[in-house]
Amino acid sequence: MKTQSQNLSWLCTGHVIPACRTEADFGCALRLPQAPSLILLYGDINSLPELLQRAQAAGKLLLVHLDLLDGVGRDKAGIAFLAKMGVKGLITTKPQLGKLARQEGMRVIQRMFLVDSESLRTGIRILKGFRPDAIEALPASTPASVLAELKEATDVPIMAGGLVRSAEDVRQAVLNGACAVSVSQRQLWNL
Repeated sequence: MKTQSQNLSWLCTGHVIPACRTEADFGCALRLPQAPSLILLYGDINSLPELLQRAQAAGKLLLVHLDLLDGVGRDKAGIAFLAKMGVKGLITTKPQLGKLARQEGMRVIQRMFLVDSESLRTGIRILKGFRPDAIEALPASTPASVLAELKEATDVPIMAGGLVRSAEDVRQAVLNGACAVSVSQRQLWNL
């Protein structure tokens, strides 16, 4: 049986996945040899073709955060448009969009805000009808018992993200059970 880390080798070689909020972040992340994938947290349909081209030239899978991409519909037509544009990976908080992206052959990361027991139960219930490639639990400080329950209920690799400000935050998220951590702080990308 594969471990969670092995399941996410397409995403990262260590525990950190660069999350790019700006053009400067993106340029820096493209040069990271240990990052096979990058998360795009900015942009619009006008800038996306060039960003996809640059990521492909650098040998990187660009995971587009649909909820933060301007100018594209959050519906079947929007997902089909992104697929035709060459998007190979998507992050979303909306499972119905994740399902559509999977139908278009994209890798999908389902983002889940775990703020209380009800949000955990709701997230698990939603994932009974949809299996993403990974789940991103937010915040990264989500307790180990919660990540364990999510993993047991879904059998989907769990990554963490949100409010990561130090190497200790990354270390603690991994100790809590996350196999990887999305990080927007550039100084932490080489961990």
